[in-house]
Amino acid sequence: MDAIAHYLNSTGLKFYGSGKGDRMGQDLSLGSSQGLSQVRIVLLEPAGPLNVGSVARVMKNMGLSRLVLVNPQCDPLGEAARLMAVHAADVLEGAQRVATLADALQGCLRAIATTGRDRALPNTALESPRSCLPWLLASTSTSTSTDSPPPSALIFGREDRGLNNEELNYAQRFLRIPSHPDYPSLNLAQAVAVCCYELYEAAQQAGAIAAKTAAVDEPGQSYLLPSGSTSSMVSVFEPPATLDRIEGYYQHLEAMLLQIGYLYPHTASSRMEKFRRLFNRAYLTEPEVAMLRGILTQMKWALQQARLNNADSHPR
Repeated sequence: MDAIAHYLNSTGLKFYGSGKGDRMGQDLSLGSSQGLSQVRIVLLEPAGPLNVGSVARVMKNMGLSRLVLVNPQCDPLGEAARLMAVHAADVLEGAQRVATLADALQGCLRAIATTGRDRALPNTALESPRSCLPWLLASTSTSTSTDSPPPSALIFGREDRGLNNEELNYAQRFLRIPSHPDYPSLNLAQAVAVCCYELYEAAQQAGAIAAKTAAVDEPGQSYLLPSGSTSSMVSVFEPPATLDRIEGYYQHLEAMLLQIGYLYPHTASSRMEKFRRLFNRAYLTEPEVAMLRGILTQMKWALQQARLNNADSHPR
């Protein structure tokens, strides 16, 4: 167990056990084809069919299969894409097409967005692929070993301008591929290839460690937090909230803050970015999201009651 904890810490993760047996091979999806199969490679509005085909090929090279195309601007099943995919036509044919980034992240617990711009995310750490990608493979699910691990997502932007700030807000962590300052920009397919390789390597290394480590006494739950997380404890009995559930909370929060005058329409977007960063660091669970939304619902009720009381005390 110490060897596994050492590896996870070296990749930017902290390992915590319940104290009653960690069942490392069951509760963590690291190091298995099942873990890789749950990672969605999300391409936002890809314009080049050659890129899409190349992405499909490198995904299959590295054991990934879940390609999601958000509002594609090219034909992902056309001749050019198939030419570059070679023997990965099944990845192209199985690709999910969705209209929005929010649709692409439905059901995901974790998302990392790629960016090459320091200034796009002030006061936010941009991590290397090797330091943050193993986090996508680590299941925080409280499910049993017979259940599939929850999906996670790695988001890539448009070929010409990447992801804008609003789109970056959907992710919890942010990745930049180190490159030479004389020409730092990578082609989309090249960037996906680097990240897929790092995911494959992380899965292989963790799988080798897990294979050498026997499961211990009683069943328990293990969970992972990124190094430096503000949450030092996470209840092993509370399922983590999916990204779409958290997004629903953000929409609810923004509407309420506008209603009470804390936010103004012209500054709401920038203020909400700060709230998103705050709550994304907390890795909210489903009960916590329900609690926070309950507070907002009660605030709305209290405002309505105050208006009714005011109207009763000042009849026309």
